[in-house]
Amino acid sequence: MAENTNAYRCLVVLPTYNERDNIAQILQSVLSADDRLDVLVVDDSSPDLTAVTVREIERCTPRVRLIQRAKKMGLGSAYVLGFATAIREGFGTVCTMDADLSHDPRYLADMLKLHGDYDLIIGSRYVAGGHIEGFSIWRKMNSIVANALARRFIGSDVRDCTSGYRVYSTALLRKLNLPALEASGYSMIVELLYEARVSHALVAEYPIVFKTRIAGKSKISYLEVLGSMRTLFRLKIRQLQARSALSREVLEPSDVTLPP
Repeated sequence: MAENTNAYRCLVVLPTYNERDNIAQILQSVLSADDRLDVLVVDDSSPDLTAVTVREIERCTPRVRLIQRAKKMGLGSAYVLGFATAIREGFGTVCTMDADLSHDPRYLADMLKLHGDYDLIIGSRYVAGGHIEGFSIWRKMNSIVANALARRFIGSDVRDCTSGYRVYSTALLRKLNLPALEASGYSMIVELLYEARVSHALVAEYPIVFKTRIAGKSKISYLEVLGSMRTLFRLKIRQLQARSALSREVLEPSDVTLPP
């Protein structure tokens, strides 16, 4: 049987929508960060023709490839597509990160070193050594509140529940029912953490400095915030239902008849 050479490699999934001004720099930074990294750009037919720049780079290196979708389908479905590709092609790990240069690829090599001991490594802004640069007071408060709510609703001890900078083992992803994930936008980040916890994944946080984007516009809108709240309530209901079912199993009498 031929050796799976991708087992030691990481597929970096970059969802894009109007990131033409950033995409060449982020791709070069990722490729330079570690020789084990390949990149899959999932572009939702960006009107600014992000895909044109990616295709030019794709022609120059086999480590970059593009999937261009016909319409804007969102971050969540791009993640699922990237995960499915990595599993199918036998990659050992998958990294998700933003294409706007807010996630620095220089952390990736050290994050990958943790892969042998953990199923999920989160690039964290809220552990010792991590912080945020360039956020307005409103954005900082929004991030802090979002994380506090996520921890309260899903009961996680993770400090940065909403960080999209992550390394997943494909062994963990195989355990998850990816097509059943319901979130489509940024709230997919929290849903994936919830599912990882349900699967008893070992999770580590690695400190990063998060920098606000220089070029382009943020994709986080009020609709995304509302979608995140709906996702949190849905996950909390699932959690309560699971606890209720477990309680019933413990309290209900056994069907086994004991001898006199």
